[in-house]
Amino acid sequence: MSAQAHNHGADDMCEPGLRLYAQALREGYVGALDAYEAPCLTDFGLLQPTVADLDRLAPVPPALALHRLLRVSEDRVADERRRGERLAETFEPLMKISGRTTADPPAICLRQGPERINEAIGEAMADARRELLAIQPYNGQNPAARLAASLDRDQALLDRGGRIRTLYQHTQRHSAAIAGRYEQLRGDAEVRTLDEVTDRLVMIDRKVAFIRAESVGSALEVRHPTLVSYFATTFDRLWRLATPMYPEAVQPPTLNGVSPRQRAIASLLVEGYTDASIADRLGMNVRTARVHIAKLAATLGSESRAQLGYLIGRSGILDQEPRALQESRAPRQP
Repeated sequence: MSAQAHNHGADDMCEPGLRLYAQALREGYVGALDAYEAPCLTDFGLLQPTVADLDRLAPVPPALALHRLLRVSEDRVADERRRGERLAETFEPLMKISGRTTADPPAICLRQGPERINEAIGEAMADARRELLAIQPYNGQNPAARLAASLDRDQALLDRGGRIRTLYQHTQRHSAAIAGRYEQLRGDAEVRTLDEVTDRLVMIDRKVAFIRAESVGSALEVRHPTLVSYFATTFDRLWRLATPMYPEAVQPPTLNGVSPRQRAIASLLVEGYTDASIADRLGMNVRTARVHIAKLAATLGSESRAQLGYLIGRSGILDQEPRALQESRAPRQP
């Protein structure tokens, strides 16, 4: 095994190295040729040559080795801290020239990786006092883990007197993970649903918003007042159009035997969307979308895809939405 394969830290010891070090501790030494397979042991100071026999390597006691490695780590942290202080001193006069201080975050900032994104949202939520607005489109994965991770953070906002408003797609109305999560929250939390929603949006106190970036696993942290105001207006308008799901669920009624989901699919079919595109926009898998298309065709008596589009237009199911659905959206204000 080459030395390049041992390019790791002492906190992530390779299996050959661990086995050889354990053998050296049990037997008091190992052969120098044996140690060739695990050069990391000598690099980290876990093995050292013996005076009596240069062909043997003796193990350094683990407690002593740990103390040395921790001291190296502490020295490295101290160096980084001093480097940070020098950077702050260097850039402080430059920030004064630009009119920005260290207390002023950038208007738009790219956050890369789920951990960094969640950390940034957590920092914003820790200072939040008013509300959390969120749009959560379905991405084909079970949301249970993500919802559980943010439960304490959201409850803390509610405990401070804030409120939570979340938009999902209609396909999530029967999600056990979502229903269970909101039943655990205590405070002013509401959920509504739509046929289609925008890309993911998290907005906190109408001061900072997080939206999906083009690169995979990245998000933009937006603090520009004009952009945040635009996102807030978009959310408010979608919220007024949405159907209540929690705490008081309103079931979207059918119209002439056509369910709201089938009506949404019919609208996209008329516009020429493929099965895959329909599934993506409405938050379902392709197989489910095709089942609904088949049911819609059976309801309207269609025998082909082309005939289905004609019958949808002729049926009038897209002309107006049911009165009960209009009334369900009217009473509440965001």
